[in-house]
Amino acid sequence: MNPAKDTSPGEDPRPAAGADRGTGAGPAPVLLEMRSITKTFPGVTALADVNLAVRTGEIHAICGENGAGKSTLMKVLSGVHPHGTYSGEIVYRGEEVAFGDIRASENAGIVIIHQELALVPGMSITENVFLGNEPRRGGAIDWKRARQRVLELMEQVGLKEDPDAFVSDIGVGKQQLVEIAKAFAKDVKLLILDEPTAALNETDSRHLLDLLREFKRQGITSIMISHKLNEIAAVADSITILRDGRTIETLDVQDGGVDEDRIVRGMVGRELSGRFPDHESAIGEVFFEVRDWTVRHPVSAERLVCRNSGFTVRRGEIVGFAGLMGAGRTELAMSLFGRSYGVWEGGHVFKDGKEIQVKTVADAIKHGMAYVSEDRKAIGLNLLDDIKSSVVAAKLSKIVRRGVIDKVRERKVADEYRQSLRIKTPTVDEGVTKLSGGNQQKVVLAKWMFTDPDLLILDEPTRGIDVGAKYEIYGIIQRLADQGKGVIVISSELPELIGLCDRIYTVFEGTITGEVPRGEADPEVLMKQMTSTKKTATP
Repeated sequence: MNPAKDTSPGEDPRPAAGADRGTGAGPAPVLLEMRSITKTFPGVTALADVNLAVRTGEIHAICGENGAGKSTLMKVLSGVHPHGTYSGEIVYRGEEVAFGDIRASENAGIVIIHQELALVPGMSITENVFLGNEPRRGGAIDWKRARQRVLELMEQVGLKEDPDAFVSDIGVGKQQLVEIAKAFAKDVKLLILDEPTAALNETDSRHLLDLLREFKRQGITSIMISHKLNEIAAVADSITILRDGRTIETLDVQDGGVDEDRIVRGMVGRELSGRFPDHESAIGEVFFEVRDWTVRHPVSAERLVCRNSGFTVRRGEIVGFAGLMGAGRTELAMSLFGRSYGVWEGGHVFKDGKEIQVKTVADAIKHGMAYVSEDRKAIGLNLLDDIKSSVVAAKLSKIVRRGVIDKVRERKVADEYRQSLRIKTPTVDEGVTKLSGGNQQKVVLAKWMFTDPDLLILDEPTRGIDVGAKYEIYGIIQRLADQGKGVIVISSELPELIGLCDRIYTVFEGTITGEVPRGEADPEVLMKQMTSTKKTATP
């Protein structure tokens, strides 16, 4: 394979992956080569003649828009899609391999960590790390040996927890480390991480990237799929770009000239002049207001997740909410949307100057509210449904005639949203599970747009989706605001909030600590208010 490379000269060239820095040694040998991989599903070609070469000891990133084939390629490699269901060759450690299932690839030292973590919440860290791989003595599980080994693995990945702690009691960032410890328990030689930092805060993301660098120093090879281009540019030695199921190019970072814009150009096949569509806001009067909103944690009654929160939204305005993970942004949104979270203690909601009652989700929808969850797969969608059923699910009354769903109307509505939101699918009869993350998110947006809301609350609307799909979703959000609707955007990505929102509220430990207009918003200002209980004056 001879993938194209960006050979633009750089001012700070780095050694090739696996090279002996400062000795002039050549590049490391190829550990993995995937040749002419083609994978089809009924009516869809997911991969078409894809090639990939990964050198020993490097961090190799795979980039592409949603639906480009990144995860499918890694499922082929790891045996999720077994040999015989695709065409092409996989050469690993100098020999052609044919994995019939994921256990076969793990036995060869290839371990994949999927974006949706495969952990059992009600089991301990030790039990999860060795699940299906338990050390045994005399036919029985040797828990003493397992616990001793898991302590070593936890130290190796930088996880400081009680090995007997339940996975449900630790944060997402630590759960990611449990998955990595689980991989190391299987003697990993090639570690594949699919969107490893998608659900992590900045601190946990930084720790994970540092961990990948440490693994590299230990000679462990990593393949990383990510939409966070700044992270890829920071840690990757090589970057392979896929588009529409085909290999576009492989960039060697040591050659220089590889920045986020260069990666974007390869991913989307065109220049994006900016990460956000041009937009002129037309902001009207305040139409939605929350006062003194207080909510207790559903289990820990002594803990307030919302403390006397208050904010306003104007028509045509995009309002951001910034905060570190656990600050209470999602809890605030869900509790407002029909008290879907926590125990309500008090507070008032006003719409167009009149107080409204939103005690149930049905109340919230009736009063023109919509909520797009941060977890589209667990809450936003029914994964057993097709697209047309999903689009109309939040307000079936609009397509019911004499108590029966009008199937013709259902299909027409779904097709209209498929076209207007550019949902990539041959038919609205397709199951939502077959869609890429970005297209699933568009289906969720369509579902709530169908209710014709006045206020949309979007919780992490672009999590886990690529830069091209993000650009499209930003455009959708702006068009909704232009229709006079109010839009609330909750995001962990400060550049997203700064680039998209007209105003940004900051949240810390359940308290709204500040309000920053677009012109004054920068990461330093926001971070200061996101880490302090001291409220700042409203501009």
